[in-house]
Amino acid sequence: MTSPAPLRVLVTGASGFVGSHLARALVADGHHVRAMTRRPEKYTGAGDPVRADVSEPATLEPVLDGVDVAYYLVHSLGSADFEREDAEAATDFGHAAARAGVRQIVYLGGLGDPGENLSAHLRSRRDVESLLGLGGVPVTVLRAAVVVGHGGISWEITRQLVDHLPMMIAPRWVETRTQPIALSDVVRYLVGVLGRPEAFGRVYDVGGPEIMRYSDMMRRAARIQKKRSLPMIPVPLLTPRLSSGWLALVTDVDLETARNLIDSMTNEVIAHDTSIRELVPGEPVGYDDAVRAALDARAREQEDARPGAPATRS
Repeated sequence: MTSPAPLRVLVTGASGFVGSHLARALVADGHHVRAMTRRPEKYTGAGDPVRADVSEPATLEPVLDGVDVAYYLVHSLGSADFEREDAEAATDFGHAAARAGVRQIVYLGGLGDPGENLSAHLRSRRDVESLLGLGGVPVTVLRAAVVVGHGGISWEITRQLVDHLPMMIAPRWVETRTQPIALSDVVRYLVGVLGRPEAFGRVYDVGGPEIMRYSDMMRRAARIQKKRSLPMIPVPLLTPRLSSGWLALVTDVDLETARNLIDSMTNEVIAHDTSIRELVPGEPVGYDDAVRAALDARAREQEDARPGAPATRS
């Protein structure tokens, strides 16, 4: 779904996992996209690269000037002090957007019930929702769980665990329920709320068609790749700190990011509100198809990076 007329859009995190696909979709729909990045000279994606950094407030207003809608897709998950950094960045961005006359901010946050003692990561995501609006610009929030797509950290953890382990020591978080969503659906919803007055100030849960446990996600990903069934050995006393260290050891996710993600995996992340489907109609992609799309995208990237050579797994 597109807006009635082309809009001037800023995409923060344009070189990132979701941002790169979003920028491409917005350009394809005819919008004028500024791709915000700290290194515009290295940017090769869709849109016009502009240099700014949410941790440097003075760089924000110039790139927001003349923008109709700004997408906020940045966070500091790999930092030990990410809660403070994210809070300061969101506050500065919201005020800069207001001064620049931005009409709407769209933020991709995280699912989770505040009554269930949210992890620091999910609590920070929830705080950012309100901080972005302090300047007075209406904020549209999409809350998601695991986004299944090539390059996404949560999906990469799933893929690499399936690839690397003959069996898995299973901490309690593998039995936590989640509602994974395909990357294509996240992008579709992000584009679908663009410039829509009825979405201003609204919060939407977005999820795929299935509620699953993390253990189910891994087993089904293994089956799709025609791998072993990935036996799991329950170790209920494995602490989050030990679990995150183990995760960093068997995947390429750094320790700080692993620790913050593991803390979040103890929280159920389920989409309880389906009103986004009324605003942006369409059937969401199933988990198995989302996994196949992620694996296909990875294979294509490998082929592009190594012309003439067969794709290999990391």
